[in-house]
Amino acid sequence: MSTVTPTPSAPAIENVVILGTGPAGLTAAIYAARANLQPLCVEGIQPGGQLTITSDVENYPGFPDGVQGPELMVHFRKQAERFGTRFKQGDVQKVDLKKAPYTLTLADGSEVKTKTLIIATGASAKLLGLPNEKRLMGRGVSACATCDGFFFRNQDIAVVGGGDTALEEATFLTRFAKSVTLLHRRDQFRASKVMQDRALANPKIKVIWNVGVEDIMGEDEVTGLKLKDTKTGVSTDLTVSGFFVAIGHQPNTWLFKDQLKMNETGYLVVESGTTKTEIPGVFAAGDVADHVYRQAVTAAGTGCMAAIDAERYLEGQHH
Repeated sequence: MSTVTPTPSAPAIENVVILGTGPAGLTAAIYAARANLQPLCVEGIQPGGQLTITSDVENYPGFPDGVQGPELMVHFRKQAERFGTRFKQGDVQKVDLKKAPYTLTLADGSEVKTKTLIIATGASAKLLGLPNEKRLMGRGVSACATCDGFFFRNQDIAVVGGGDTALEEATFLTRFAKSVTLLHRRDQFRASKVMQDRALANPKIKVIWNVGVEDIMGEDEVTGLKLKDTKTGVSTDLTVSGFFVAIGHQPNTWLFKDQLKMNETGYLVVESGTTKTEIPGVFAAGDVADHVYRQAVTAAGTGCMAAIDAERYLEGQHH
């Protein structure tokens, strides 16, 4: 007579819950699982994070020939699963951090209670909302110059925006591109003077003032932009093979409003050199707390830190 080993049920109160399955969340899962903490990952509405909409990733260590963004995230997930990470599909709609154990309420009404929480919900690039913007994302449209600039060597490209991000990305892109056209809806930039001086002095950068982007042209890749003068209403076409949207990022932190400390643009604030928020047992990793680097490799690094911080916290609580 054969015996069946029962599947262990989920603990009534989780040791570690991780929100997000991008590089930060899945790295945290790998480290927490290897520490026998049986982490639970809640996947959210975009499993795999921003890398799932990134085509070629050439700057992640360990892949000398590059790797597709979605493929890289499959590797992350398989490694987390190998060590026993559990995954729960669903989108968290409410979080109660007033007292431990902390309570998460999902869209289907179910609740999860946890002793520690690692927030790795990331940040989303702000987009213009153009008809072809998402369709051509990764095929000439990008929201990350440091990720994709290399692919536009000796090409004519455009950047839209007027803040420090736009001018910094335009300046960075001149390392690769033949020319960079900066597009701005107004007649002056919002960027700091030092960034303006640097960009305007660069011979590869041309500025078109008082112009909005109406649409992106191209079937399988970007071939140009449809522009409209914001003063005269006159429409023109601009021939480019790359289009970078640089109007900022929005951290996915709305869940934690009035519960966790944020900076003026909504990024979670953590204790210097750690991933600790001001609430004991609650940690933040990746782009949700990083408004400076915003790279997959730095997100993974802070995911590792968050798992170690959570493990030490639990040890200190004698769990």
